[in-house]
Amino acid sequence: MLSLTIAARFLRKSPAQSVLIVAGIAVGIGVQVFLGSLITSLQASLVDQTIGHSPQVMVQSSTDGQPVAYGPALKQTLTSQPAVTTVVPTRTFSAIYRQGQVSAPLELTGGQLDQLNTIYDISGRISAGKAQLGPGDVLVGKDFAAKNGLSPGSRLILVLPSGKPAGLMISGVFDFGSAAANLATAFVDGGYAAGVLGYTGDQYSAIDMQVHNVFDSKKVAAQLKTQPAVRGLKVSEWQSQNSDLLSALKSQSYSSYMIQFFVLVAVALGIASTLAISAVQKTRQIGILKAMGMEDRRSGRIFLWQAAILGLGGAAVGVGAGLALIGLFTYLGRNSSALFPIHPQVWFIALSFAVGVLVAMLSSLIPSRRTTKLDPIEVIQGG
Repeated sequence: MLSLTIAARFLRKSPAQSVLIVAGIAVGIGVQVFLGSLITSLQASLVDQTIGHSPQVMVQSSTDGQPVAYGPALKQTLTSQPAVTTVVPTRTFSAIYRQGQVSAPLELTGGQLDQLNTIYDISGRISAGKAQLGPGDVLVGKDFAAKNGLSPGSRLILVLPSGKPAGLMISGVFDFGSAAANLATAFVDGGYAAGVLGYTGDQYSAIDMQVHNVFDSKKVAAQLKTQPAVRGLKVSEWQSQNSDLLSALKSQSYSSYMIQFFVLVAVALGIASTLAISAVQKTRQIGILKAMGMEDRRSGRIFLWQAAILGLGGAAVGVGAGLALIGLFTYLGRNSSALFPIHPQVWFIALSFAVGVLVAMLSSLIPSRRTTKLDPIEVIQGG
């Protein structure tokens, strides 16, 4: 381990230079850990807010306005899919809220509350009143209630699709964190919705589903279309209906990769240039060592060991700095709705650490090769 001993001695001889290299690597890896975790968590937050509590795959009639018969065969087909986490049959209809001169459209979804909770988490999002869906109950959004001066216990007057008026009692007010959803969405009992639509007990507007990985929705939808029980029905999924969101997520990923790439390039250039200067500074010492019988490979390994020491130290400090930044960001945003918690991924941190060490090792190749080609006689003669 002579090469390692000499490498460590060279680093101790230039402590300021060594600290600067470690700091450069640490900054690069710290930025990579923080930025990568930030983008990943931002994407997860956006997906959760936009599609996490809504249907990700839907089965509907191929004819608009016609119901789907949710019989045993269709139920068995949908619930047996390994990627599907929940299946909820729903009945949906539009109505007009009317109070004096004020009117507003509402999209009402009917179903059993315990089933609806598996997708929409209504009970966990109640801001006033209680989560209850009896035959005459309705749950409305926070913004809709505030705009129209309504609260739990208020009577909601609706004009149904048939043109007939109907009155429902507001049992609770929910907050989905979206003004659009809170203004135009409401929930009623599934039996009440069936009566409004004229559906029988096994007829529904749609069968809503969620999947383990939201980005697997296309694959799940394609698989369902091949099933005999689903043939003749329309299968849709969220990705085809949210192309703008997907484009934004991809753009974020690409920008993150570009920034991380250029950070690593800057780190690599810094290490390579510093080690190259070190090779020049240590030319006389290396020449003497080679004159004393040190092999070319061993002399080249000196700078490989230097790079390994610097890479391991810098990457370790960088990972620690990145985690500290993540902790600080999460702490500052704990009471803010504008910020979101960052969840560091173990695999990504391990990858960043490995990349930092690898970049350092690759950066040592030029000075290492320069050293192996050094002629000790020329060095000694040149003084």
